Amino acid sequence: MARYTGPKTKIARKFGEAIFGDDKSFEKRNYPPGQHGNNRRRGKKSEYAIQLMEKQKAKYTYGILEKQFRNIFAKANRSKGVTGEVLLQLCESRLDNVVYRMGISPSRSGARQLVSHRHITVNGELVNIPSYTLKPGDVVGVREKSKSLKAIDDALSANSSVYEWITWNSEKMEGNFVAVPERMQIPENIKEQLIVELYSK
Repeated sequence: MARYTGPKTKIARKFGEAIFGDDKSFEKRNYPPGQHGNNRRRGKKSEYAIQLMEKQKAKYTYGILEKQFRNIFAKANRSKGVTGEVLLQLCESRLDNVVYRMGISPSRSGARQLVSHRHITVNGELVNIPSYTLKPGDVVGVREKSKSLKAIDDALSANSSVYEWITWNSEKMEGNFVAVPERMQIPENIKEQLIVELYSK
């Protein structure tokens, strides 16, 4: 399964924000990486560079590589509605992302691993495909054998995030994907219109 496995803080510094979640290293050095990272006299970025950076930020945030991201964009482009918003909604509807949003894992990469290692069920059936697209009403749960895993227990104990479009039952250790989130319900700082402009060239 292809995914980015390189240094995360370096990528977060490149975008100027902690896109992978809380990061103490980023807080210490929140300027761009490299020899000239702290040099404020950097040249003005071109329109293309700004658009490309926004696309890269979205890809790294959701842990999606180029080919898959392009496929998601093509699907969003064919759908009814605003392409940029649909693109983010499709990213948010991925199983690995919903596992992360429900607090079963503290990071998207951790959520992807839980799904791949067969710890997660959808409507009672084991699903090990992180990119699986959920539909409103789907029930996402922790497999019975995996409910005692310390990593899952620790993540759920530390989680305080609440989203209107998902519910969580801590006794059953399962949640409901109530609806596809509206753009205003997605907290990610991504300018999706720039991505649409980039792919439309």
